[in-house]
Order: sequence, then structure tokens, then C-alpha cells
Amino acid sequence: MAREFTAQMSVSKGRWRLYVALLNTTEPWPEFSFERPAPVPTFTERVNALSVLGFEPVPDAEWEWTEYSADDEDPASPVTLLGSVQVRSRTGAGA
Repeated sequence: MAREFTAQMSVSKGRWRLYVALLNTTEPWPEFSFERPAPVPTFTERVNALSVLGFEPVPDAEWEWTEYSADDEDPASPVTLLGSVQVRSRTGAGA
């Protein structure tokens, strides 16, 4: 059975980046950059990026989006979106 992980996506340094959190390991986290700040990568682009990294969404998984402020003390501070989805290693992938 394939192991499950959490993939997350947010804008960092002016571009969307998707990474798979490999907790409890010293392995580097697989990461994919979309090289753009807008628009938000489509569902198909995200699935393709996960595939490049050797992962796929678990059956019936849905992306969840969280909004957080750059400064919790200032309600007018810029907001960042963080997307996450449960993924699993693809069959035959080395992750």
C-alpha cells in the first residue's frame, strides 16, 4: 500500500510552488515551481506537477484552501493562500 503525505501549495518568492511534506525523515521535500504568481495553477496543472514529483492525489481527495495574514496583529496585512491535499506515492515511483 502506498504511503500517504500532505502536498501543499502557496506563493513564495513571486511564484506558486507545490511541495510534498515528508515528515519524520531527513529526505528533502519534493518541490515543483510553476514560475508565476498568477493565475492560481489549475487542477490539471497541479495533478501534472504531483505526477512529475512521483505522487498522485488519494482517491476522493479535495484541495482545501486556508487564508493567513502576513501579520496576525494587523487585519489589513496582505493575505496568503495555502492549498493542501492528501497524496500518495504513485505505483512504481521512488518516493
